[in-house]
Amino acid sequence: MSDATTHLLLPYILAAQAQKHVTHNEALRVLDGLVQLSVLDRDLTVPPGSPADGDRYIVASGGTGDWAGWDLNVALWTDGTWLRLPPRTGWRAWIEDEDLLLVYDGAGWIGTTPDALQNMALLGVGTTADAANPFSARLNAALWTAKTVAEGGTGDLFYTMNKEAAGDDLGLTLQTGFVTKALVGLFGSDRFRLAVSPDGSSFFDGLIVDNANGIVDQPQLPRFKAWTNYDNYVGVETWTKIGLNNTEYNDQGAFDAGTNLFTAPVDGTYLFGATLLYKVNSSTTARMRARLVLNGLSEIRGSFGEVSGDHVSEATALWLQTMVRLSAGDTVELQGDFRVADGYFAADATSLWGVKIG
Repeated sequence: MSDATTHLLLPYILAAQAQKHVTHNEALRVLDGLVQLSVLDRDLTVPPGSPADGDRYIVASGGTGDWAGWDLNVALWTDGTWLRLPPRTGWRAWIEDEDLLLVYDGAGWIGTTPDALQNMALLGVGTTADAANPFSARLNAALWTAKTVAEGGTGDLFYTMNKEAAGDDLGLTLQTGFVTKALVGLFGSDRFRLAVSPDGSSFFDGLIVDNANGIVDQPQLPRFKAWTNYDNYVGVETWTKIGLNNTEYNDQGAFDAGTNLFTAPVDGTYLFGATLLYKVNSSTTARMRARLVLNGLSEIRGSFGEVSGDHVSEATALWLQTMVRLSAGDTVELQGDFRVADGYFAADATSLWGVKIG
């Protein structure tokens, strides 16, 4: 019969043994040292000079002095002496100065984090994951970096997201206070979309890219085309705002058919164009001219045009086109004038259009 236990090597009290308390106390010391094993350090080869009773260490390779030959063993200071506790496979030890849990695998102390994590149902980093968010992370920064060629990688990095069918959603949700403010991805189709929201329920597409041909659409881009359905009479030498009381399209409602003004919703560079068709009043000798005016005050440089010579009623036309930098709130209007004789700017064929281009 062995005189010690199989796993922890605790000494048995033998039959007819004298001073049984000595053996019993020795077993208690070993138990006290091993149960809930936590060591101060695992990097020392020399015993510390003034250990406290109960201090424990894992002896580093190359132990000397009282620890000579104790490499990777647990050293326990108890009752004024060092007690050697040889580790067995499966022992676990908390390393206090590293906040690290290790396990003895029969050859050395190794980390308890597995080499691979597979088929985990929940994973929370700094927070608790749940069924709705099986992977959850609460942190201030995250880094993805490519494995370099020197490390055996390719130097590339791809982050792949996949959805089951075209009609499903796939994307990033950007929130403030858990209220969605922007969506980026493939929503309800395979077209790439960027949409924004003021409240998490109403969304506006700012950018759509057709995956079939790469054509880019900006549904909320300020753009309009306005036209008149009546003849605008203009006197001689009288710059007059043309009444454009209809819109063919008017994204963002930037053109007001009531005031005949385009108002820039945001700062940017805008492209404008206009077509004006002459209609005779009393004489075809009229000199038709037109311009675009900023904020009702100044002519936009490059927008002025004039047609001289005798006109043909409802056949002579004038075209304007120019580009201008606007600030949010700036207005643009179309003005017409006649020299020599008065006339009309004809219905249906007199129009103004504009679009933000940058």
